[in-house]
Amino acid sequence: AAGCPGVTAVAAGVGPAAAAAVTAAELATAQAQDRPYGLVVSAGIGGGFAPRVPLGAVAVATALVAADLGAVTPDGFADVTALGFGTVAHEPPAGLVREVAALTGAHTGPILTVSTVTGTAERAAELTARHPGAVAEAMEGFGVAEAAARAGVPVLELRTVSNPVGPRDRAAWRIPDALRALTTAFRAAGPALTAAAAGAASGATGAPSGVAPHPTDVPPADVPSADVPPTDVPPAEETP
Repeated sequence: AAGCPGVTAVAAGVGPAAAAAVTAAELATAQAQDRPYGLVVSAGIGGGFAPRVPLGAVAVATALVAADLGAVTPDGFADVTALGFGTVAHEPPAGLVREVAALTGAHTGPILTVSTVTGTAERAAELTARHPGAVAEAMEGFGVAEAAARAGVPVLELRTVSNPVGPRDRAAWRIPDALRALTTAFRAAGPALTAAAAGAASGATGAPSGVAPHPTDVPPADVPSADVPPTDVPPAEETP
């Protein structure tokens, strides 16, 4: 990827299912070609939980959480872990989270993956109550993390904030600003990400890999292999 040597950018689509499918296919192809990846990064723009994480801020996940995967019961929402069917969270390497946050000035905390973007104050309050400390909402991270976990590859999620989580207000969206912030943040984090990928690949295969995949629903503007002009990017609350 331009400006980030050693990084492969892959457009993963919108939503956790598409992101999981694309990530799994890329990881399987790389493994079959004997060029395994050492790290997967889900990167894009998203909604921030204001006022803690304002417009333009950077967020790095301490956990990639499936926030609406479960069932509504008479006692309220129960996630699939509570139901005994699996996991709803994947945790990135804590040391890498701290390093990337320091390099980018990011807020850290859970980043929630949703299939339906929040559009009301009530829904935002519900998510905040269920997930204290959440920093952002997006639509792909958990899907990417599921694919990475099944392949035995560590994962990280990096987001920049284009809109607040809450009532839908198109006038408040700042997509171009968030994309510029994403490019800046990814460049700043690039050396740490490639070093982590090389270290993980070396530990897994005995030979370092200098490539970290970058599945992204909204790629940095300078990535030629997945370049999406701002006019072609879906609205932030459709692709947070």
